[in-house]
Amino acid sequence: MEIQRAVRVAVPGGIHARPAAEIVRLSKGYNSELFLEHQGKSATTRSSFKLILLSLKEGADVTIRAIGEDADRAVEDIAGYLEARQGDHAQGAAASPEAKPDPTGSGDGTAPAGALSGNALKGVAGGSGAAIGPAFAFRQPVLEPFAALVADVDADIRAAREAMQHVGLALRRQAAAASRGTADVLNAIAELSDDAEWSARVEALIRGGRSAGAAVLAVGAELADELSALEDSYARARSEDIASLTRLTALHLQGKHALSLADVPAGSVLVADEISAAEAGGADLSRLSGIVTRQGSASSHAAILARAAGVPAVFGVQDPDRRLDRAREIALDGDGGLVFPDPDARARDDIVRRCEMAKAEAQALRTWIDVAPTTTDGVAITIAANLGSVDEIAQAQAAGAMGVGLFRTEFLFMNRNDLPTEDEQLDVYKSLLLAFPDHPVIIRTLDIGADKPVRSLALSREDNPFLGVRGIRLCLARPDLFKPQLRALLRAAPFGRLHVMLPMVADTGEIDATRALIDQCRSELIQEGKTAADFVLGIMVETPAAVFAAETLARKVRFFSIGTNDLTQYVMAADRLNPGVAELCRVDQPAVLSAIRMVCTAAEKAGIWVGVCGEAAGDAAVAQHFIAAGVTELSMAPASILKMKSAVSGYIRG
Repeated sequence: MEIQRAVRVAVPGGIHARPAAEIVRLSKGYNSELFLEHQGKSATTRSSFKLILLSLKEGADVTIRAIGEDADRAVEDIAGYLEARQGDHAQGAAASPEAKPDPTGSGDGTAPAGALSGNALKGVAGGSGAAIGPAFAFRQPVLEPFAALVADVDADIRAAREAMQHVGLALRRQAAAASRGTADVLNAIAELSDDAEWSARVEALIRGGRSAGAAVLAVGAELADELSALEDSYARARSEDIASLTRLTALHLQGKHALSLADVPAGSVLVADEISAAEAGGADLSRLSGIVTRQGSASSHAAILARAAGVPAVFGVQDPDRRLDRAREIALDGDGGLVFPDPDARARDDIVRRCEMAKAEAQALRTWIDVAPTTTDGVAITIAANLGSVDEIAQAQAAGAMGVGLFRTEFLFMNRNDLPTEDEQLDVYKSLLLAFPDHPVIIRTLDIGADKPVRSLALSREDNPFLGVRGIRLCLARPDLFKPQLRALLRAAPFGRLHVMLPMVADTGEIDATRALIDQCRSELIQEGKTAADFVLGIMVETPAAVFAAETLARKVRFFSIGTNDLTQYVMAADRLNPGVAELCRVDQPAVLSAIRMVCTAAEKAGIWVGVCGEAAGDAAVAQHFIAAGVTELSMAPASILKMKSAVSGYIRG
């Protein structure tokens, strides 16, 4: 019997001497002849030396070939090792029979060794490695039923007023210690606690015979329904605020208070149904060992913040038996999307080894902080940081970021009640440029739309917002919104190496219209006697239209930056926020990789460079494909930078 199977190497650091020895040891347990084949070369798995000569890096695609009576079991075993990322092989210790991968493993690249996946819950991988710690159930207090009828009208009115005042003060205290964006959310809800309509309706119901609690719930539901029915996105956002305020006020009436992430003990694995953007944005996620949620996806705001903090996470976990509720300890594989409630000894030992290995690896990677990496054939690759606020600059600098590959300016606009002024934007852009004086800083112009509500903007409701007025489409439709940002960028340009990129570009007309606005803003600034300078203009490639028109678009700009999250969902017609199609919405899909190669070919003809700023840029398993296609810049969460610098040094561009 002869069997072949294609796998992707997930062994940290690739197949060097110690992993090769482990493969030889595993092979000796079978009668079949086994070979690994890679890029036209073949090596028997009974020779460590020949395996090392294959130069298999982490993320390399390899074929396992087996000939013999137990070929099927042999292939499963070797595949389980190559795909599993078990901690013991990187430590160099020969695995004991008890730690040998189970041939019944899934081998689908999403799990650790097959033997460990049996009692695991599956979810969407949030990345950042493995973790283990005491489980902390992040559940808000349950509201008990209120009495329907009022007992004492005056007493209930006083109780309702006191609850509203208490909630408002508590929210403002919380806002004072939060980041700017989260503080704006909390202050906005606090303002509603003083709203005359809110209190008047509650008191009217109490005087009509309802208890304080029943009145608060009824009025809150009524106001939320009224606001959510409106077309205005600002009003819809306030509907969510009313719902939050209603719950907080009702909880206080029952002597309870809402849980905050600050209440989670350090070192815990947080278990929640979902984490809101406000909860995640105002918390120090690095205090946590890990994050597990039953809802959400790897592209959510909470997931992006978790990756930036380097916290292992799994989202959208399928837990029909509610095992997470009963768990006292949680182990998780953030890269494979697996969660082990109360892990058995085998799974626990594996995760602990991986955590120890990660600590050792992190220490070793510090030698790469000041290194500008090149591939083995001498191609320089820029490794930059994705940032959402100036608060993240220090983390990027500490990780050795070679500038900023993506600054998400939408976070300046979201979760606040007013638009940022031109001067406010200027201060932020200057801070970025001054922080990275020797490297490019790429700022993405405002990328919002109906799928990202902005309190201070009235955006129409759209049936399919991902195909609607978003990104550059919205900016060009609202020059009153776009021009202050362009003016701030022109004024910031003298302070560093400023690059600006436009999101969601589909045709050259959008570039031409933007250049016309830039020229207009420059003329206005000159007339006002303000200092301004040109910046390097590029576009994000994230629509199929931009892929097919890449040759024409490349003649209009100085660089391309591929947004893998949106490009993947548009190419695969799979919503990136829907865990149900997570397998389709992967950047390593052949169609997506083909699109990226087309873009790189067009850029090379035009003499411009190509970067990748999507989350996949920090994934060693797929970044090698980007480099081979012609990408010369990768931008990612700061927590991934050092590992990627190390990985790139082993890539071959040709």
